[in-house]
Amino acid sequence: MRKTQITIDVELDENHIPERMLWNAQDGGIEAQETKATMISVWDDKNMEALRIDLWTKDMPVDQMKMFLHQILVSLSSTYQRATGEDDVAAWIEQMAEEFAAKSAIKM
Repeated sequence: MRKTQITIDVELDENHIPERMLWNAQDGGIEAQETKATMISVWDDKNMEALRIDLWTKDMPVDQMKMFLHQILVSLSSTYQRATGEDDVAAWIEQMAEEFAAKSAIKM
């Protein structure tokens, strides 16, 4: 069986707040690429719950965080549709993403 890795290196300040993050995905051609935010979710099928790690650097601009969250909502719609085939619910999630963009006054 072939294995691969995706890693995220997080540099913390004295208060354990992320200052810098670098991620690597060698199979994808990504090596030490800087990022200001990451959201990782994994499914715990024993406890039937999502486990998450949400990290962002202290210099992540609020406008960019809003855009990041909007794009996550849009991709959630697509993922939901591919996983379930439920177009109506996927469309509802996408509509919610657009309402989020309007309400949060994202400048794109």
